[in-house]
Amino acid sequence: MSASHTQQPRRVVVTGLGATTPVGGSAPATWEAINAGRSGVRPLTQDWVAEHELPVTFAGSIHTSPADSGLAKVEIRRNDPSGQYALVAAREAWADAGSPEVEPERLGVAIGSGIGGVWTLLDQWEVMKAKGPRRVFPLTVPMLMPNGPAAAVSLDLSARAGAHCPVSACASGAEGMGLALEMIRSGRADVMVAGGTEAAIHPLPIAAFASMTALSNRNDEPERASRPYDVDRDGFVIAEGAGLMVLEAEEHAVARGATIYAEIVGAGMSSDAYHITAGEPEGAGAARAMQEAVADGGLSVEDIVHINAHATSTPVGDLAEAKAIRRAFGARADEIAVTATKSMTGHLLGAAGALEAVLTVQALHHRQVPATINLENKDPQIDLDVVTGTSRSLGDGDLAALNNSFGFGGVNVALAFRSWR
Repeated sequence: MSASHTQQPRRVVVTGLGATTPVGGSAPATWEAINAGRSGVRPLTQDWVAEHELPVTFAGSIHTSPADSGLAKVEIRRNDPSGQYALVAAREAWADAGSPEVEPERLGVAIGSGIGGVWTLLDQWEVMKAKGPRRVFPLTVPMLMPNGPAAAVSLDLSARAGAHCPVSACASGAEGMGLALEMIRSGRADVMVAGGTEAAIHPLPIAAFASMTALSNRNDEPERASRPYDVDRDGFVIAEGAGLMVLEAEEHAVARGATIYAEIVGAGMSSDAYHITAGEPEGAGAARAMQEAVADGGLSVEDIVHINAHATSTPVGDLAEAKAIRRAFGARADEIAVTATKSMTGHLLGAAGALEAVLTVQALHHRQVPATINLENKDPQIDLDVVTGTSRSLGDGDLAALNNSFGFGGVNVALAFRSWR
């Protein structure tokens, strides 16, 4: 196909999934753990926790190390952990898609990161202070830059249609998928590897988030700390990992006989212009993003049966999103199965929306919504049908679902997916 723009937007499907998360080292392992209701939040055992007297001593640390996931020592040495996680998830997604044959100029990458290579930046700063500038690692800049993971994956796959990195705080990964959708629709690419990655479990981000009272401080029971919608929620749990998809033009996927998990049909984006960290409390911007995703996908509110909510476990944020869902869907919200998978994974920051999009696709593919854990006493102000206890069947027929992602700076992103037959 020519690189020129097509006359009509093309349909875009999901043909490969990859993830490395606090609950599993692959997309299937993560899905199995999520459906079993297992928490990936655990105490931090590193010496720097006590050294810096951190007020929060737990996180959603990666389940499987990059070395155990197959990265070579030289790849680990030359990539920040955020890049390592992206390579692990990208290779899994690519293999899951059947390693499609595609011209390099028709293959692109869009991998977001909210913070980038914070470990590399701060480690090399310590090296310079202690040993001088000549001892700073020569690859420091490409390792610390937020687009380092996207570049690493594009090099790994010889992807030449573009190597993009949206940086939109906790909506970065979802925005990467929205960008990939538009690149395929417009004819810039036939295949995209898209999603997000983050590796910010470091003393500085933990101290900073704790200083602004954004983190839960349940140090005595970390696995119960992330509790979206519960009256006793007291903040989010910082986590790390990556979630990526192979997105493909429908005709390209069908022609090669690819397995198709779902169709990505729409993306909606808005900004609150309200506060640098807090979302607009009535959810107006978030509601608009959801409505735009539904409209962009050629759907109606009646088509949406499931929402994987942003739901970070913060007192204000969860309530604002609940209001946004009610604002976007009205009475129909009573019939939408909502889940908050951050109750198990914690909050992967720039990778959160990407991972939760992977889980949304799996929910449609398996026709099953995983339950929210740690919801013991639901906030009476949150008037949503939140799935708890055990997973819920979505039944037969054509199904559609949304994934919500919101970030500092007032960024709102919603992605719409439809089941594939």
